[in-house]
Amino acid sequence: MLLRIALRKKPPRLTALMTAVALAVAPMAAMAQQNKGPPVLRDTETEQLLREYTRPILRAAGLEKHNIQMVIINQGVFNAFVADGRRIFVNYGAIMQSETPNQIIGVMAHETGHLAGGHLAKMREQMAQAQTQMIIAMLLGAGAMVAGAQGGGSNSGLANAGAAMFSAPGEIIRRNLLSYVRQQEENADKAGVKFLTATGQSARGMHETFKRFTDESLFAARGSDPYVQSHPMPAQRVAALEELARSSPYWDKKDDPALQLRHDMVRAKISAFMERQETVYRRYPLSSNSLPARYAHAISTYLHGDLRSALAQIDALIQQQPNNPYFHEVRGQALLEGGKPQEAIAPLRKAAALSNNSPLIEMLLGQALVATGNNAYTDEAIAILRAAVARESEAPIGYIQLAMAYGRKGDYAQADLASAQAAYLRGDSKTARDLASRAKTRFAIGTPGWVKADDIVSAKPLPGQKSN
Repeated sequence: MLLRIALRKKPPRLTALMTAVALAVAPMAAMAQQNKGPPVLRDTETEQLLREYTRPILRAAGLEKHNIQMVIINQGVFNAFVADGRRIFVNYGAIMQSETPNQIIGVMAHETGHLAGGHLAKMREQMAQAQTQMIIAMLLGAGAMVAGAQGGGSNSGLANAGAAMFSAPGEIIRRNLLSYVRQQEENADKAGVKFLTATGQSARGMHETFKRFTDESLFAARGSDPYVQSHPMPAQRVAALEELARSSPYWDKKDDPALQLRHDMVRAKISAFMERQETVYRRYPLSSNSLPARYAHAISTYLHGDLRSALAQIDALIQQQPNNPYFHEVRGQALLEGGKPQEAIAPLRKAAALSNNSPLIEMLLGQALVATGNNAYTDEAIAILRAAVARESEAPIGYIQLAMAYGRKGDYAQADLASAQAAYLRGDSKTARDLASRAKTRFAIGTPGWVKADDIVSAKPLPGQKSN
């Protein structure tokens, strides 16, 4: 199930100087213009694969117990970055453009190097120092201009020098910050190779990815790609990375064929959901009988309205891999979105069971149960959805479906509370407070529901959110 979920609104942009430097730290600042965060993509299959890619690396980095999350951003360009010390953000374009697991694993190892090195906190310190330096430089420049103006013609040189001081420090400070960023990138390269070697993996994919960007930058405007902007890649850095990577005994180690197939399946799925149908069929011609191609064809077929043909294609996939939970999930999603929620229940139950009760798949099952309109399913839907949101608390769709189930049961207090939680996760603090306030009037004072509603009412708006 590929879901698009809006990020909570981001803090206001920094000053002009800090914004320029922020591109080298967290490209999110560039993508979150006007406080409109990019949507997040949620998919159990893709997220599970990324978790398996990063788990051994995080263990090697000593971060296994830090609950580092993988967040997939709805952007087709290649990009990956860390922004808050507890999440690694990766564009779906980075997955699409990584032809092997080792290539995206290498990028994840590099980003883990940033986390392990505490680079975010250190960069904040550097930026704060730069801001102080800029203020002092501007004050000195203003003082020189005032002195020159008061002294008349004899001090015109002093006035001109003061004017020059306004412009020069910004460039000097910017260069100093970018130099610091480059040093961080080199350190992250070294740490990434170290983590890959410690886990018995090759750093070849990491080198291949970075070399590709270096080569492409020779033919494109500097900084045209967000990853190049945030990860400066001079040729000497890539050469140093290659030397370091080749020193690993695992340089020539290949990806496991089974892992490569899973990687190709995820790329096919993303292509089918995110790209135009003609693009999908260029990537995966109808003449191809590979499993990834057939996966892409089946999804694209259902998305473009041919449910009968899509189901036949999905059933053929299930016949080949009967225990693949994501084939059953796609079948259930196709039926649900095709207006057949009753028929969607069985494959979604199967998908949930085979996926060890994935919360996102359980949310889809809950949605199917609610969509049938059959009150006999209401209690089951509530139980499934409550379990799902308890384990996956940041997906608004779970709370939306839970609100509908409670509403159908006539439990309007819980319906209002679930709706308030969904609104809060969407970043709509006003609606969240209004619904939570109404929920409070329906709950007995001091009960768990009343306390949760009161928490939402009392919560301060997140940075960038409207409070009215």
